[in-house]
Amino acid sequence: MSPEFCDSSPPGDVREMKTSEILSEAKNLVNGDRHKDYGDKTENHKNISKLWSAYLDTKVEPHDVAIMMALLKMARTKLGAVSKDTYIDMAAYGAIAGEIKFKEEK
Repeated sequence: MSPEFCDSSPPGDVREMKTSEILSEAKNLVNGDRHKDYGDKTENHKNISKLWSAYLDTKVEPHDVAIMMALLKMARTKLGAVSKDTYIDMAAYGAIAGEIKFKEEK
């Protein structure tokens, strides 16, 4: 796949986005606006895991939530327009999953 992604710009408006830019935007997202809007990411994933566990009648861990959210973003790459935000979100959920996993191991 080419390093070019379409964002919410008009159709046909494609710009190159480097790996470091995707990671930087993901970092800013999880430590900035999303944190302000939704609170602590670890606590948020704990709350989601409790709700999903109750709904599914099976144990879902906070780590699983982050992984499944990344998988949701991956699934979106199969259909429709490709958005740079999808790749930024995948990177963010991967980082959140790693943070949760390594906190659990302590």
